[in-house]
Amino acid sequence: MNTPAGIGDLLRESAPQVLGALIRRYGWFDACEDAVQEAMLAAAVQWPDAGCPANPRGWLITVASRRLVDLTRSEDARRRREETVAAREPVEEPAPHEQPSGEDDTLTLLFLCCHPELSAASQIALTLRAVGGLTTAEIARAFLVPEATMAQRISRAKQRIKKSGIPFRMPAVADRPPRLRTVLHVLYLIFNEGYAATSGADLYRIELTREAIRLTRLVHALLPGPGEVAGLLALMLLTDARSPARTDAHGLLVPLAEQDRNLWERAKIEEGVGLVSASLANGELGEYQLQAAIAAVHAEASGMADTDWPQILVLYRILDRIAGNPMITLNRAVAVAMVEGPRAGLELLDSVAADSRMAGHHRLEAVRGHLLEMAGDLDAACACFRGAARRTPSVPERRYLEAQYRRLAGG
Repeated sequence: MNTPAGIGDLLRESAPQVLGALIRRYGWFDACEDAVQEAMLAAAVQWPDAGCPANPRGWLITVASRRLVDLTRSEDARRRREETVAAREPVEEPAPHEQPSGEDDTLTLLFLCCHPELSAASQIALTLRAVGGLTTAEIARAFLVPEATMAQRISRAKQRIKKSGIPFRMPAVADRPPRLRTVLHVLYLIFNEGYAATSGADLYRIELTREAIRLTRLVHALLPGPGEVAGLLALMLLTDARSPARTDAHGLLVPLAEQDRNLWERAKIEEGVGLVSASLANGELGEYQLQAAIAAVHAEASGMADTDWPQILVLYRILDRIAGNPMITLNRAVAVAMVEGPRAGLELLDSVAADSRMAGHHRLEAVRGHLLEMAGDLDAACACFRGAARRTPSVPERRYLEAQYRRLAGG
């Protein structure tokens, strides 16, 4: 019999499959999700004592289907859903004709949540809710907004899907590449927000990084082979492998150059390097593959001194050419400084500063401060670190930047 923790994992993995099966059968995204939540509650109450059924997904689909009928028939269904006593009603194993076909609708559900009809913020919220299984409260905490705000965002996304008549099916073959790019971008954004929170007191939000990696593994399992899916998974693993070394004993941020690489998680690094190596050998280059290749070069070096910076610079130049944006150029400036000297890096930063998208961005000033310190201009570097500290909404980054300007200012 599964342990409660094991049951929790099973329910989280099953939730998008069950929701996808119901949407395929009945439509009604919102009502189907309510019914799935009812079924999950029933399972959480019954399975620890009675044991998992032989066909957990079929059981959940059967229970959710019955709940859906109740929900659509009764005016007071929402009130009854809150009565947990209903979850204690024993449920029979699904009849043979109720058994699911075995088709996994998770990828279809993920494509639906990332439909271009929805805004980027709605895509992220709906993906985490419907596919990731996070509660509205968990998503709201992760993005530092009130739960009511996040609930409205998710509700609007569902209503948008309903009103637009978006069908529950995989996009046509010709439409898949751009839709897959959207899916991967949403997963990338979820991971980044977890790994380096853009605001608030926490540097790292493990529930988001774990969920992003889990969902990307799922997409990779459904769409195996080399390519950008493998590249994104590799990038996440190689980046997340550094997590144990990113803060010191006092919880303060430790930059890459100062991290104890013995703390890096070797299993993730080995898996990530294997994925990106196979992906690059295929001959196709995408932005996630290139970012993963850069992360792999860092991961395979024992320290900053023996990092292959010329190779990193070449990779950044290719990346900037195929997916150029000011943040990529910002990172390339650091590689330029390591290969050609800090003044060359500072010259490249001037082009980044001219981009309106970087106006007032703290990372531009933070990198400028780093390169000015490398060049020996300590007063100017101190001013940059101080300005960057004032601009960042991230408390851990602010503390780190304040420590840098105090160090250079002599206390």
